[in-house]
Amino acid sequence: MRFIIQRDRLVQSVQDVMKAVTSRTTIPILTGIKIVATSEGVTLTGSDSDISIESFIPKEEAGDEIAEIKQTGSIVLQAKFFSEIVKKLPTDSVEIHVENQLQTVIRSGKSEFKLNGLDAEEYPLLPQITEENIIKIPTDLLKAMIRQTVFSVSTSETRPILTGVNWRVENGELTCIATDSHRLALRKARIETEIAEHYNVVIPGKSLNELSKILDDTNELVEIVITENQVLFKAKHLLFFSRLLEGNYPDTSRLIPTESKTDVVVNTKDFLHAIDRASLLAREGRNNVVKFTTNEDEVIEISSNTPEIGHVVEELQSQSIEGEELKISFSAKFMIDALKTLEGSEIKISFTGAMRPFVIRPINDNSILQLILPVRTY
Repeated sequence: MRFIIQRDRLVQSVQDVMKAVTSRTTIPILTGIKIVATSEGVTLTGSDSDISIESFIPKEEAGDEIAEIKQTGSIVLQAKFFSEIVKKLPTDSVEIHVENQLQTVIRSGKSEFKLNGLDAEEYPLLPQITEENIIKIPTDLLKAMIRQTVFSVSTSETRPILTGVNWRVENGELTCIATDSHRLALRKARIETEIAEHYNVVIPGKSLNELSKILDDTNELVEIVITENQVLFKAKHLLFFSRLLEGNYPDTSRLIPTESKTDVVVNTKDFLHAIDRASLLAREGRNNVVKFTTNEDEVIEISSNTPEIGHVVEELQSQSIEGEELKISFSAKFMIDALKTLEGSEIKISFTGAMRPFVIRPINDNSILQLILPVRTY
């Protein structure tokens, strides 16, 4: 195998596939990156057997030559060393040449490295997915849906199913739900699909985080193929495979209250900043708890008391308060996480009592909601 390639494109592809490579693997060859040169271009693959990422660098694009393939072939190179080497090479082009016994020469300008490679035949094959039942979604919408839900997945392995995001596809709509049983995030959107089938799968939160980092902010369509135990995301020159979590996701629809006793409308930014300031003294205390009280004249009081540190009280004028008076306590961190995902200048918070979950939504937007369970402090 021998080819010359633009360094920047190689670095970008290496960084993408590195997101799937881990040093903690029982299969030693998976600590490497697989490189395959064909007459069409160069393909790099990284995998930890949960996530697999394949990045393709075409021989030419828009009339520019990116890679010159002198001899086709394949090799697996240690990811840690290979990625560091390509980042630090001195010139804009790199020559990679596999000699006998899998020794690989990496040349750029006056710099030359020799790395011992492994036989690419021993690298596990990527899942074979038949591409039928394709769902299409714009990249920027997909990234938004991940950002607005994935932070609510559980980090505890006691209920592995909650470490993923539940994706449901039905009647041309995708619904994403994440919960760690103390809070819940839900986002739905219309999508392009010709399929009549319903899907109800759970994608690991870790996979979605890595996918989101790799995707560019464009409105180009990402194609998604869901199978029994894998999901494939196809973007331009990129394939991203993830295993699905096994088991049934709990029915979360019962958690979301349909009525409310107190409705508060506030400016999103002002409320976020007030909670952020109130939490400054709460961080040391248990769970970072702040208290929220409705007062007369549509004023909200946000306070936090940590006996050994101090006390903070903040008043905020709301747009409106309807219903019963309320005192409630909740995690400031959960509230800040939720508020950061909501678009729109005003939000409506619907409470059904001091010890019941409450729902936060942007005004006039039913496609997204955040739900938080209060903390008992009284």
